[in-house]
Amino acid sequence: MATTKKTKRSVTNGIVTVQSTFNNTIISITDEKGELLVQGSPAVVGFKGARRSTAFAATKAALDAAEKAIKKYGIREVKVIVSGPGAGRNAAVKGLDSAGLKITTLIDRTPIAHNGCRPRKSPRK
Repeated sequence: MATTKKTKRSVTNGIVTVQSTFNNTIISITDEKGELLVQGSPAVVGFKGARRSTAFAATKAALDAAEKAIKKYGIREVKVIVSGPGAGRNAAVKGLDSAGLKITTLIDRTPIAHNGCRPRKSPRK
């Protein structure tokens, strides 16, 4: 059975996507093409249950993911895309900054409803 050797890639610029919900925060670090390099969440760092939704957990998860990316790929500058209404939005960006990544751009891609579906009919009195 032939095994292929993975080549060590050196990536200087990347994109960090922070998906923040009310229950969790997921941090994905990709290269410029969009190929996933490192992924992190509060559960990976050791937070379980309701503590995953806290801002502190998001900071720790972002710090962990950033350190892995710096160590493995030598990433330096990132563009951050934040989406979702959760508590870990700003905290994750703070964690990335404290890990030593230079944030060049910060984009908010939170989906906003433009009126949406029709509401259900009101009950009869």
